[in-house]
Amino acid sequence: MTQSHRPIFITAIGTDSGKTLVSAIITEALQADYWKPVQSGLPRDTETVQSLVSNPVSQFHKEAYLLREPLSPHASAAIDGVRIDLDQISLPPTANRLVVEGAGGMLVPLNERDFVIDLADRFAAEVILVANLYLGSINHTLLSVAELKRRAAAGWFTIKGIIFNHCPVESSEQIILHHTGLPCLLRIGKHEAVTKELVKMYAEELRGRL
Repeated sequence: MTQSHRPIFITAIGTDSGKTLVSAIITEALQADYWKPVQSGLPRDTETVQSLVSNPVSQFHKEAYLLREPLSPHASAAIDGVRIDLDQISLPPTANRLVVEGAGGMLVPLNERDFVIDLADRFAAEVILVANLYLGSINHTLLSVAELKRRAAAGWFTIKGIIFNHCPVESSEQIILHHTGLPCLLRIGKHEAVTKELVKMYAEELRGRL
């Protein structure tokens, strides 16, 4: 590993929680490189993040596995006739900070044994959990953090904090932060359109907290 800092691994309480938007914001805030090791389906999240990042420094690295079907990676890989092997997934060479985006939620399976969160452990990353707020999200977030803490205690990654996405619900945020003891790094509102300007705005807000 040639990074001067540990990778930042973006995971979530579920699919479509906002990992790609958060990845773009953090990539912009740090002028970091971006990498999605496992991509299931199109369009590629790498292309989306690249379209939202303004700085001239960030580089966008090729996926280790680019799968055709928008399914859980283990199922999409089976359709493509491949097996995702963690031993074949290595950090791309870069001297820059690196933002790594997971696929789906943290316990989405990559194969019959490994989960997405196992990549964070493999890379000894700093994990940021994205939690979108909806009815039931308190339960899903607390379960996710409990599992993150259990794995972190026995592994190599650390938990950096939570980013709340979509319409902020103060009562939900407060009870989640109270029970997890984790810091809230950023709150993202609901927006009709996601633009470079919006990403840059949130990046400026987040920069000092990373």
